[in-house]
Amino acid sequence: MVKKFVERSYIALILIFLYAPIGILIVLSFNASKSRAKWGGFTFHWYQELFHNEAIMSALTTTLIIALSSAFIATVLGTAAAIAMNGMNKTPRTILMSITNIPMLNADIVTGISLMLVFVALKFTLGFTSVLLSHITFNIPYVILSVMPKLRQLNPHTFEAAQDLGASPLYAFFKVILPDIFPGVLSGFFLAFTMSLDDFVITHFTKGPEINTLSTKIYTEVRKGIKPEIYALSTIMFITVLLLLVLINRRGTEKKVPLRKV
Repeated sequence: MVKKFVERSYIALILIFLYAPIGILIVLSFNASKSRAKWGGFTFHWYQELFHNEAIMSALTTTLIIALSSAFIATVLGTAAAIAMNGMNKTPRTILMSITNIPMLNADIVTGISLMLVFVALKFTLGFTSVLLSHITFNIPYVILSVMPKLRQLNPHTFEAAQDLGASPLYAFFKVILPDIFPGVLSGFFLAFTMSLDDFVITHFTKGPEINTLSTKIYTEVRKGIKPEIYALSTIMFITVLLLLVLINRRGTEKKVPLRKV
């Protein structure tokens, strides 16, 4: 009894530390007062101001375009790379997997400075394109590591069997291989999208002065004082992600076939 109480208390404490700051942020987004220490009444004023703030909405639009574009391109390239690596012998596959892990273990500041130096050396103008290429670069390893486990679960003879039945290699891939690895591909896409949406360090080093993402915009605002509109935007993003996770989990639960009693 005591052991269960301690375990539940420990889990509750972890959840409080994780979500208490988000809860405070949500409360502040409805606070009529700009002061974080004083409650000025319930209001939706900051949500209205958010959609009239051109700087924040521009940063949000840029962030979403970069996140979606980089996630999609990285998913295509990462899936192709994972399929190619899966077809290799053990030694080259192990070497390439080790190389794939390096960007994930490497510090973001090292990756950001390295990419910036590459763009400068190539006389590439820092701006939207440089940020997009940087996000694609650091997203690809996440996609590869999401798709590889699904490829290892496949029957290696399925693709050959489809071809023996008359399917072309492209048709066999889209109709046989892709449906089986699609959960991994989808996980890689969402992971890449999240990492791109959340990135600050690499974006900070590879962006030009004329472009701002949410992370760099918020960093600029911190020095002047965070506006309550940022609280409203963060609340909307958190609730959107939460609803998306609930819908995905419910869909996954509904697809499970219940076992019949014999």
